Amino acid sequence: MTPQNIRAPDLTVTQWFNTKTPISLAALRGKVVVLHAFQMLCPGCVQSGLPQAQRIAKLFSEDDVAVIGIHTVFEHHAAMTPTSLEAFIHEYRLDFPIAVDQPGDDGPLPKTMAAYGMKGTPTLVLINDEGYIRKHTLGAEEDLRVGADIALLVAEARLRKSRPGI
Repeated sequence: MTPQNIRAPDLTVTQWFNTKTPISLAALRGKVVVLHAFQMLCPGCVQSGLPQAQRIAKLFSEDDVAVIGIHTVFEHHAAMTPTSLEAFIHEYRLDFPIAVDQPGDDGPLPKTMAAYGMKGTPTLVLINDEGYIRKHTLGAEEDLRVGADIALLVAEARLRKSRPGI
């Protein structure tokens, strides 16, 4: 995991699923945030990224880790509507919060995808408890590696809480 000193940009979204209220990264400070960017027509997302996000959401305590999916549509826009996404979420039984990335003003890249410099999907971004990006990867990654990276960030957060000023 390569530490980065880049503050995670805010999520610019049009709609949320699986949450009653919109979620902001600022409101999640104190927790590790696992951001999984996906498209529902992306084979790697369906086979690897989304099942991994679901496992992370079930494995780690909500007190320590927040999992957020973000549907970043940069192709096949007509097929990947919020209505289609709602059916997809239900069909795949995804129960963590999922946002719809806001379309970009110029070009096909949606706003959050562009702000994070994402090159495609699935993309995994780990954000530490202080709001800094600590990992940013494209493509499938082994559960054990991702779990270890998340556990390290959780341990760092707990240490900071127990010893302010570190």
